[in-house]
Amino acid sequence: MSTIDSDERLRRWRLILGSNQCDGIGIQLTSDDGRIDGALSALYDAQVEDTKPDRAQSGNAGLGSSAPKIARWLGDIRTYFPTTVVQVMQKDALERLKIQKMLLEPELLASVEADVHLVSTLISLGRAMPNKTKDTARQVVRKVVDELMKKLANPTRQAVMGALNRAQRNFRPRHSEIDWNRTIKANLKHYQPEYKTIIPERRIGFGRRRSSLADIILCVDQSGSMATSVVYSSIFAAVLASIPAVNTSMVVFDTSVVDLTPMLQDPVEVLFGTQLGGGTDINRALAHCQTLIRRPTDTVLVMITDLFEGGNQAEMLKRAAQIAKNGTKVVCLLALSDEGAPMYDHKNAAAFASFDIPTFACTPDLFPDMMAAALLKQDLNKWASKMNIVSQRA
Repeated sequence: MSTIDSDERLRRWRLILGSNQCDGIGIQLTSDDGRIDGALSALYDAQVEDTKPDRAQSGNAGLGSSAPKIARWLGDIRTYFPTTVVQVMQKDALERLKIQKMLLEPELLASVEADVHLVSTLISLGRAMPNKTKDTARQVVRKVVDELMKKLANPTRQAVMGALNRAQRNFRPRHSEIDWNRTIKANLKHYQPEYKTIIPERRIGFGRRRSSLADIILCVDQSGSMATSVVYSSIFAAVLASIPAVNTSMVVFDTSVVDLTPMLQDPVEVLFGTQLGGGTDINRALAHCQTLIRRPTDTVLVMITDLFEGGNQAEMLKRAAQIAKNGTKVVCLLALSDEGAPMYDHKNAAAFASFDIPTFACTPDLFPDMMAAALLKQDLNKWASKMNIVSQRA
C-alpha cells in the first residue's frame, strides 16, 4: 500500500470516527476537512437523550437553537456532501436533535434540500407554522410534489389505462372502439408489401365506453407513522383523478374521517388538507368508504394503514371482511414508501389475509403496476411474490 493510500484511509477514518477516537494518529485536517468534521460533529457528536451517537461524543457539539448556526450548518453540508447525503443528514437532524425550529424560519427553510421526508415534516408542523413561513413551505412542498409527479404520473396513467383497456377488450368492435395499436400488432403477419398496408383479419377493440370503467377509493391513515405514505398517496390520488376512465376518491383518517376528493386536482392542497398525527379509527374510515361503493365488482379499495386500530377492532375486522365478500377488490398496503418493512399490527394483518385481502408494503415505483393488477382482478399475492414482496399470510 502506498503512503498516499494509507494517508487517505486514515483521513477517512478520522472523519468517520471523530477526533476522540482518532487521537494520536497524526492526521492534520485541511480547512475544508475541518468544516466537514465540524458539520458531522454538530450532528453526530451531540448529546442526545436516549440516543446512541454514531461517533464519539465530544460533549461540546450540537446545533443548539441558534438560527445563524443552523444556517451555516445547512450551507456547509450542501457544500461538502452530495444531495442524497444532505437529505439523510437533514432527516437525522430533525429526528435526533429535534430542531424543527429550523423549518419555521423562511430563510432557513429556503436553504433546506427538499425531499419527501421534509414534506411530511412540514405537513406535520402545519398548524404550528407561523404565517410568514407558510408561503415558503408551500413553495418547498410544491417543488417536491412537481418532481414526484414528473416521475410517477406517466407510469401510473399507462399502467391503469393499459389494465382498463385489456379488461374491456372485445373482438367484434365498432370502428370507434378499435384499439389500433393492438390490432396492427396482431395482424403484422398479414402485411401486403405491394399495397404497403396490413389486412386486419382480426380486430381488437376496447369495448363500449362508459363514463367510468372502474371506481378507485384510496383510504389513507394519516397517523404520524404513516407520514411518507400520505405524501405518496396524495400524488397518486391526483394522478388517478386525472384519468377520465376511473372515478377516484380519497379519504384520510385518524380518529375522524375527511373526504379530500374535491381537492384531488392539486396534490399540494390535498397534503395541506391532512393533519398528520393523532389516533387511528380504521373502522370509522371503512364505514365511510362503504358509503362510496356503488359498483362493488368494479371497485378497488386501497387501504394504506399500519392496521394499529384505536377504535372498535372487532367491528373493523367484520366490516373489512364484509366489503371484500360483497365483491370489492380490497388491498391493504402497510406502507407506501421506500423505507423498507414497516411496523404494523401482525394480528390484524393476518386477519385481513384470511379474508383474502392482500396485505403487504409497496414502494412508490411498484404502485402503478400493483394498481393495474388490482383492476385486472389478478391474484395480488402472486403479483407480490413475483415482485419479491413479502405479503402477509393468514
